[in-house]
Order: sequence, then structure tokens, then C-alpha cells
Amino acid sequence: MGWVPAGGYEVALECGKVVCRNAAGRLLKSVPPKIADDPAVVGLRQLTEWLERHEREALAAVERWMVRSLPVPLAVVARVWPDPAWRAALGDLVVTGEDGRVAGFLRDADPERGLGLVDLDGDTVRIAPALVRIPHPVLLADLEELREFAVELGVEQRAQQLFREVFRRPAALPADAKEVEEYAGGSFKELRFLHGRATQLGYRVRGGNAVCSVLEDGRGVEARVWIGDYDSYEQTETGPLTWTDPAGQVLKLGQVGPVAWSEGIRMAAALYAGRDIEDEERAA
Repeated sequence: MGWVPAGGYEVALECGKVVCRNAAGRLLKSVPPKIADDPAVVGLRQLTEWLERHEREALAAVERWMVRSLPVPLAVVARVWPDPAWRAALGDLVVTGEDGRVAGFLRDADPERGLGLVDLDGDTVRIAPALVRIPHPVLLADLEELREFAVELGVEQRAQQLFREVFRRPAALPADAKEVEEYAGGSFKELRFLHGRATQLGYRVRGGNAVCSVLEDGRGVEARVWIGDYDSYEQTETGPLTWTDPAGQVLKLGQVGPVAWSEGIRMAAALYAGRDIEDEERAA
């Protein structure tokens, strides 16, 4: 954008930051304090904050489409594509065709011409499905090959898809098992530390549980890890991981789908990774 007058100076946005130059046109290292409250400076800073928030919201929406297996109308993708924030979030994601097979890496979306893709042969192609599907990586049978091909193409995904951590459900599980204990027992000096970690990672906390919701095969599933619901300054530790249906009934592990399993384990592992290692070493 262009330069805007501000108290004898001129200000503008550059790479998401407010920059300033003097009357001679020399770029200054920072905005002078005496114009910090100038309406032009305040307005640009507010615009910067809005753009950052907009980028986060677009990225979160795209990741939600992927994690919840939500097909999106082509018209919606084409409508948001001109927006740089949405284009950055959607760009280079792997999409599947109407047959469920990988169609390619998303490079363009147009309401008339459909999606522009780089297919698995490295060619530019166009498809026009009614619904755009962004598969969760655990559902991609050739994930490792796709990762290698993405590196060759120089693909950079803002939304975590190909290089997202995935966890596959073991083939053999106890018939009546309902909990995963592997990430239980992670000690935190204070509950507020674990609560803060959960929210920082993007998970909701409800009823003493960190929660991750997934929509899989049209069914809502919720992964839960107990973190505590008592005084925020008391010591706590992570509990076992469970999955529940929309009625709140705990599912057997064999009933948990691949996406819900992967996202649940991912949440539990991320929470556990923030545990107090010093306490564990002293206990040992």
C-alpha cells in the first residue's frame, strides 16, 4: 500500500509491520514516539492486528475442514481463493477427486475453470468437482511417497497436512479396552500450566478434560485427556486418553476410526511432552 501522512512523517505497511520515513524520504529504524498516537499510525497497527487474526482464522478453518473430513463446495473455495490469507492456507494442499483418489496439489481455484492442480506426474491439470475434499494425512495410503514428491516440487504447506504427525491404530487391540495409558502420568507442578498448554495447542478444555473433536464418516467423535478440574495452583498430571460418541459414551478402542485415533494420540502426546521432566528425574 502507499505512504500515508502522519505528523510530518509518512507511514506505511511493509511485510506486516508499520514503517516510517521522514520528510526527506529516508526510512527510519522505527516509528518515532511522538507520532505513535497519530490516527494514521494507530489505524495501520489495528489493520496489522486484523490481518494477523484473519490469517490465523483462515488457517484454522482449513485445518478444521481437513481434520473433520468436511467436503467444501467448489464455489466456496473459488470465492475465498483471491484472498491472500485463504490462498496461503489452501495452497499446495493435496486434494482428492470424486473417486477418492489423490488428484494433485492445489495451485488455483476459479469459479469457471475449477481447480488448478499439479498432478502426481508433475503436470498441470484442471478438475471441477462439486465438492473439494482435503483428506487427513492418515487416510493417504501413499503418504511417504507424497511427502517425497512434495519435497521435489518444493511444496510448502501452511496448513499441516503432509507433514502432520500421524498415528495409526494398532491392528491388534484388547477386545474391551477403552483407554490408552501411554501418555498418562505426565506431571505438571500446577494445573494452570497444563491448562495453558492445552489452550496454546488449540484444544478446548471442558469438564476437566482437554478435548479434540473429529467428524469421521458422518459421526462425531471426541478424544479426551483428563487434566484436572481443581484449584489451578495444585499439582496435576495427565490422565488416560479416551474417545466418546455424541452421547458421551466411551468407545472401545476398536470402534475408533483412523482420523479420531490419530488426532487423539497427537493431542495426548503433545500434552505429555510438556510435563515436568525434573520431577520425573527426581522420582527415578
